[in-house]
Amino acid sequence: MTTLTVEQSSPQTNPLDILEELVNANEWRFDRTTDEEMVVEISGRWCEYRLFFVWQEDLSAMYFSCLFDLRVPSQKRPAVSELLALINEKLWLGHFDLCSDELVPMFRHTILLRGVTGASVEQLEDLVDIALGECERFFPAFQYVVWGGRTAEEAVAAAMFETVGEA
Repeated sequence: MTTLTVEQSSPQTNPLDILEELVNANEWRFDRTTDEEMVVEISGRWCEYRLFFVWQEDLSAMYFSCLFDLRVPSQKRPAVSELLALINEKLWLGHFDLCSDELVPMFRHTILLRGVTGASVEQLEDLVDIALGECERFFPAFQYVVWGGRTAEEAVAAAMFETVGEA
């Protein structure tokens, strides 16, 4: 692959600085242990979510994950793995994974910011909105499989069901 060498006109801004302003404006609980890491806690419709943001300056990338407040029993791991594959086929941005240490589902995405001076507020708002939207949409599917004894196919079908109108 051919690469171009172009001098960057201004230093890159740490996206976590912008994110911290967004978090404060929404009055979310957060902890910024270092300049490169931030943890945010948000209450959703179904559970509490823990959002992790990590800025890696040498890669010009920001890693993001949103963990559910739902533990997967080890015997349900194969069924949840099947569910993850089916859900991920439906996603346009990011993907779901199972945290191997804690056995909790999470939404993950990494934003590459090489060549730009930093992330915009709109990009960060969209990232959080999309992640929370997908987590809220698919949380019941994980519940169906883990606690309801449903198959991955049944759980995805239920999560994808959209109602129209009002009763």
